[in-house]
Amino acid sequence: MRDVDVAAVKTYFLQLQELIVERMECLDGHLFRRDEWTRPEGGGGISRLVEEGALLERGGVNFSHVQGAALPSSASAHRPELAGKPWQALGVSLVFHPRNPHVPTVHMNVRFFIAGREGEAPVWWFGGGMDLTPYYGYAEDAVHFHAACKKALDPFGTDYYPRFKKWCDEYFFIKHRNEPRGIGGIFFDDFNRPDAGAHFQGVGGARLEGDFEHCFELAQSVGDHFLPAYAPIAERRLGLPYGGRERDFQAYRRGRYVEFNLVYDRGTLFGLQSGGRAESILMSLPPLVKWRYDWRPEAGTAEARLYSDFLTPRDWV
Repeated sequence: MRDVDVAAVKTYFLQLQELIVERMECLDGHLFRRDEWTRPEGGGGISRLVEEGALLERGGVNFSHVQGAALPSSASAHRPELAGKPWQALGVSLVFHPRNPHVPTVHMNVRFFIAGREGEAPVWWFGGGMDLTPYYGYAEDAVHFHAACKKALDPFGTDYYPRFKKWCDEYFFIKHRNEPRGIGGIFFDDFNRPDAGAHFQGVGGARLEGDFEHCFELAQSVGDHFLPAYAPIAERRLGLPYGGRERDFQAYRRGRYVEFNLVYDRGTLFGLQSGGRAESILMSLPPLVKWRYDWRPEAGTAEARLYSDFLTPRDWV
């Protein structure tokens, strides 16, 4: 087994950020702003952001490598043995909010966490995934996205996709609305070697185990499959016509995205509780949002079909 190699993880994450930004700049036609920042408690990151683009009303791709002397409560809640220990967290996280309502919002994240004191065996894990949030549903887009997620995981074991898809469906669920955030994708967390937190079990009791080499390669495959999963969908839908009705519904559905990120998302909570850069953490929020009181879509409309045909967990591949 290869030793835990934080430097290799950081190199890959930086390369992934640059690759995604370059591709999205080509699709959008606008350059992403670059912000380098430092965190007083240790570490920093690079935020890449575009606003008012041709494709993206707002899109951001963040890299961060932060560290601290003691874990925040959001990270040690289910691992109390790590409370008070030095830690490092690295990751790439992106959210793209397109202008055209026919182009879905997308989120992707790959991350690595390590904690422990000098002289102790470190506790580490990988996490990440990607998920799609359409405003107007297209079955071929859902099939394409999930097929790419499956392709990313199948080389490591055919059981990974169904497990991580189920985990994604359960994680990206807005409990107070009793509805999913979108059509899902894949999600995994606490993915590590057997002797590093092997007591922790994922959704359904499935234990997520492997050595560093295996876990790192799987995380890289998820990152590498993001552009093949999303770019063809964005290209296919970018030129579709839309008007005020579609933009209004998009803004309404974006409200659900905001609710999930601010109430349930572990990454958002960890970032804010660990003293991360709020501007970078909250770039995941869409620029224009609407809330309505007790609104329901009209039966038989494309808006109603989003709820009936897409916002229900199903096997797309």
